[in-house]
Amino acid sequence: MSITLTEKAANYVKEHLARRGKGIGLRVGVKSSGCSGLSYVLEYADEIHSEDIVFESHGVTVVTDPKGLLHLDGSELDLVREGLNVGLKFNNPNVKDSCGCGKSFTV
Repeated sequence: MSITLTEKAANYVKEHLARRGKGIGLRVGVKSSGCSGLSYVLEYADEIHSEDIVFESHGVTVVTDPKGLLHLDGSELDLVREGLNVGLKFNNPNVKDSCGCGKSFTV
């Protein structure tokens, strides 16, 4: 069971954590939302809670909760460029379907 980052994504996260000046890593998860049922949650992790599950990927601490791991196990975050936009994208092998706008998914 794991959630990983590509090397490019890890470097991107490290840069943003350094600019931010605080944080221990990246918190990933899911929430109920959208027309397909779930959407991704991506934020900085400033602390680790007792129920959290922690992974290390290319020097970045990745934190999730049990619900997040249930839906994100095996996922990889990659750095993608789309036009002028740069950001992290989930490559989630558990996704069975997603909505037309790409904001939500189902497993």
